[in-house]
Amino acid sequence: MRIKRENCTGLIVDIQEKFYPVIAEIENLLANCRKLTEGLQLLNIPIIVTQQYSKGLGPTCNQISSLFHPFTYIEKNCFSCLEEPLYADYLEHSGKTNVLIYGIESHVCVLQTAIDLQEKGYYPIVIEDCISSRQLAEKQIALKRFSLEGIRVSSIESILFELTRSASAAEFKSISKLVR
Repeated sequence: MRIKRENCTGLIVDIQEKFYPVIAEIENLLANCRKLTEGLQLLNIPIIVTQQYSKGLGPTCNQISSLFHPFTYIEKNCFSCLEEPLYADYLEHSGKTNVLIYGIESHVCVLQTAIDLQEKGYYPIVIEDCISSRQLAEKQIALKRFSLEGIRVSSIESILFELTRSASAAEFKSISKLVR
């Protein structure tokens, strides 16, 4: 299936301050998530941010929240974003079928969200270099599960160029600079 920007929405899952010291390769993850977010914004793809139990896990990391003006998020307590009625309603009324998913943790919220999206007829695309867990082994287990479930996995560079489609696209030069 070819992924087209007019059918896409982004979903940033729970990149919150309390996770910062415990997530594997967090600096790399945040840099990659910033890059993907900036690319999706260049392509005018809407992005929703979720926060899991903000009272306990804190706000979204500034490296991500600072990319949005104004910054808004959807509060959730369930692990799957699709079980949050506000997000489910947004997605249903958005007209979008492809959901680009990135954030933490790979084996919990990202995994459950991707599976639920697929079961509801959406096409989740997990961005591999923009997900992590406390243990890298958990991320690897999640990647195997995505494969077993038939969930698409991509990378920042691959998805941004697929969405750009052509070197003649107005955004091509900006996207090229971003991924280099």
